[in-house]
Amino acid sequence: MKMALNLFIIIFISSGLTWAKDPVVANVNGTKIMLSELDKQYYQNLLYVSNKVVTRESVLRNLIDRALGVQKAKTEKLQENPIVKEKMEDVLYHAQISKDLEPMLKKIVVKDADLKTYYTNHPEYQTSHILFRVKVKPEKHESEEALKAALKVYKLLQKKPEKFKEFAAKYSQSSTAPQGGEMGFQPAVRMAPEYFTAIKGKDNGYITPPVRTQFGYHIIKVTGVKQFKSIEKPVYSKIVYDQKRDKILRDYFSSIRSKATIKVEKKYLIGPAK
Repeated sequence: MKMALNLFIIIFISSGLTWAKDPVVANVNGTKIMLSELDKQYYQNLLYVSNKVVTRESVLRNLIDRALGVQKAKTEKLQENPIVKEKMEDVLYHAQISKDLEPMLKKIVVKDADLKTYYTNHPEYQTSHILFRVKVKPEKHESEEALKAALKVYKLLQKKPEKFKEFAAKYSQSSTAPQGGEMGFQPAVRMAPEYFTAIKGKDNGYITPPVRTQFGYHIIKVTGVKQFKSIEKPVYSKIVYDQKRDKILRDYFSSIRSKATIKVEKKYLIGPAK
């Protein structure tokens, strides 16, 4: 009996010490806000510049409001709302990837050799363009008319290439028209794939035939190629990092797909002609 009593006292004291270390700061309709949570949010708030003084009272008020908001959402069963469910699934998707791949992603290293290899295949071009816009879902005649207009201007440029800026200002439906279609230097990843493919390896002054992208038909003029020594390395380090990350993601999902039962109705993948 004495041993049991001593054991009870030890458990009681231990639980009391735990409570003392992390007491309940507020109770919101049964939802407890602990001191550790308040401290965590308080110090996180101090990391950011704000036009309001950060106090424990203001942070606690926000935590209480959050608890009330979550309680109300659950009462109204918002977790069953299709839009909310989609957002919750997005969170789960990214959380799962982070859980499985974060150790591998942290090991990604981008070296100068990686940058040079990438840049050899994706040099940075300076271009100008004349755009004949086509809607995302165009009628057939709209695409045909845009191409016809683009070909007409292209034929004129073949005879008078020096008039490119003049024609861009006159015919282009791009926001760059007032600047003669000037796009400046841009990394390949900031260009539509068809746009970059059409100019890759071309010399200064080269003018492409009409090139179709999701935006419409472009007539593109190459006006410069940047040397590797002049690139912004942080920009290209991010580009190469993203490529390495995407390779890890592709391999990850390829492995998952190989173990899944997936049936694709390919007949629905054939869209209307552009």
